[in-house]
Amino acid sequence: MSKTYSISELANEFDVTTRSIRFYEDQELLRPARRGQTRIYSSKDRVRLKLTLRGKRLGLSLAEIRELFSLWDETRSGSEKQLHLMLSKIQERRAALEQQMKDITMVQLELESAEIRCRQALEELHQKQEEEAP
Repeated sequence: MSKTYSISELANEFDVTTRSIRFYEDQELLRPARRGQTRIYSSKDRVRLKLTLRGKRLGLSLAEIRELFSLWDETRSGSEKQLHLMLSKIQERRAALEQQMKDITMVQLELESAEIRCRQALEELHQKQEEEAP
């Protein structure tokens, strides 16, 4: 018999809430067995939860993760199609991150410029106040 897990065991192991796990189940990313009202998670569910959390860290949407899982589920060992899709998602995410880095650099330059202008304006105000003081 293969190892099974309770929702609280998975929540503790992956440091997520039981509510999050139930949400992933609602999104059809996990498919636990049921014994009455109790959810029984398999080793496969545990792996899928781990991959879901990893996918989220990589910036994949839950729909994209579900799509990857469905391709995996079509075969027993995954597929070339799934691997190509994952590579495509990685390239898209990398491009988005590179754009975000460029955007952040631009905002930092704009903030630096604004700070310099503010400091110059303050200095001019102080000089003007000193000149006008009796």
